[in-house]
Formats: sequence, structure tokens, C-alpha cells
Amino acid sequence: MKILLATQKPFSSVAVNQLKELVKAKHELILLEKYREQSDLENAVKDVDALIVRSDKVTAEVVNAAANLKIVVRAGAGYDNVDLQSCSDRKIVVMNTPGQNSNAVAELSMGLMIFLARNTFLPGTGSELKGKKLGIHAYGNVGKSVAGIAKGFGMEVSAFDPFVDDSVMIGDGVTPLKSVNELYSGNDIISINIPAISSTIKSINRDILDNLKENVILINTARKEIIDEVDLLNAMRRNTGIKYGADVMPDCHEKMKEFGARYFATPKKMGAETEEANVNAAVAALNQIIDFFETGNERFRVNK
Repeated sequence: MKILLATQKPFSSVAVNQLKELVKAKHELILLEKYREQSDLENAVKDVDALIVRSDKVTAEVVNAAANLKIVVRAGAGYDNVDLQSCSDRKIVVMNTPGQNSNAVAELSMGLMIFLARNTFLPGTGSELKGKKLGIHAYGNVGKSVAGIAKGFGMEVSAFDPFVDDSVMIGDGVTPLKSVNELYSGNDIISINIPAISSTIKSINRDILDNLKENVILINTARKEIIDEVDLLNAMRRNTGIKYGADVMPDCHEKMKEFGARYFATPKKMGAETEEANVNAAVAALNQIIDFFETGNERFRVNK
């Protein structure tokens, strides 16, 4: 089988070498790295059986160009960069690799918390994380990892996730909350980890932002689309204690610069940019493809 690894933002050489070892004589691994145009991806998929991507856009045009494609694996948790309907129409299986990048993202979340709590390391008095109340929005793999690290810092951790049983959080020493408003109004720092789906797009809006505590820190390592950026700008102007850190540069980045040390966004999405996460996600993606071809295993399928 021909397996295409298509990555505008390449995996580390360590990860790629491990993939080459895994395929060996059974499959053919083709690399498309640092490509500039979407048409490059459309041309590369024409005769491949499987596709591994990171944040690359698997559009309807890509799907239609791939005559032999049977499976797409997004090396990471989110999969909003893949046109699921187009894949389903062609009976192409789409999978993600949940949990493989979670520790890397969680560590970045903590780094952003420290960076903003210390006024982006500019002169002046900052604050410590110890004793602060941390609220986690979505208690999946990343949320659990954030909670574990935060407890080591001596933080009081709570979480809201209607899809996770309270007993799971309680077992982790995390206080389960009953509503989004309770989460956002009652914590000193918020770690936002929700996916970008129809029900969450711009869901962090004025209704929530107007109820934030003073001197609150918002950390978004999910997707920019979940924030109503107009409402965020207005909230930060009204509540001059709000700080916002993101691993996803908002569209209103230039306007956000007015807040100085109260705002920081990574130039590119960096959550999974560690060698360990590179290896974990890449190897998981390839193993899922190999298992799919050998046994039909669709465990991490995300489309119908």
C-alpha cells in the first residue's frame, strides 16, 4: 500500500525515521513536506491508499483527486481540517490519534499560565500559580494532563465536562462543576480545551466573558474559532485585569497588541511541537493505518 505523509509543518526527523522503519517492505511511505500550494497535495494523493496529515487541509478537492484513497489519519486529536462528509461520501475512513499530543499541549498550557502570571517576564510584580483556582473546560486527554500538572503546582483544580462522569474527576482530585458559567465565574485561571464543532464555535462569548473574575487568565490551546473575538476584545477593555494566552493566534491579533503584557499568542500552533509528541502521533497514525489494512480495525474512526 502507498502511504502519503503530507505535512506542511514536518514531523521531526526522529519521527520520520521511525515511520520508515515501521513500513519496511510491507508498504511504501511517500513524503510530501513543506509544500507551498494546496494543489501540491492534490497532485500527491492521486495514487495513494492512505494519507497522514497534521494541520493540513484535506478538502473535497483533495478527496476527489485521490482515486485510491481508503483512509485518512489526522496525527492529533482535532480533525476539523478534514472534510468528513466528502470522505464519507467516498467511503473513506477518517481517524484521529487521541491522547498522543496531550502531555505536550498540557505543558504548553502551564507555560502560558506562568508566562502571563509573571507579566510576560517584564519588570514588575507578578503572581504565583500555587493556591490559585484553575478551571478546566473539557476534561479529555489534555484536560486530565493539565489537571495532573497543575495539582503538582499546588493549584485548586475544578473542571466542567458534561460528557465525563463526575466520579472520574473526583478520582483525580478534581472538583466537577455543573455549568460553564460556574467554571468561568469562579476561577482565577481557565484552561480551554474544547473542540471546534458547530455547537462550540464562538461559544466563549459575552455571556461568559462578562462574568469573569478580575485578574483572570484565559488560556486557549484549542482552536481560535471557539472564541468570539469581538466579545473578547470588549471584555478585555472593560475588565482591565483579564489576560489572554493562546496557542492559536486570533484573527484580531493586531488589535490584541493594545493589551501589551496582558496578551500573548504563539506565532504558529505549537502545542504538539515537541519531539516526543511528534513521535507519538506519527507512530500512532501509521500503526492505525497498518492495523486497518491488516485487520479492518476502525477504533478511532471519526466519520460515519
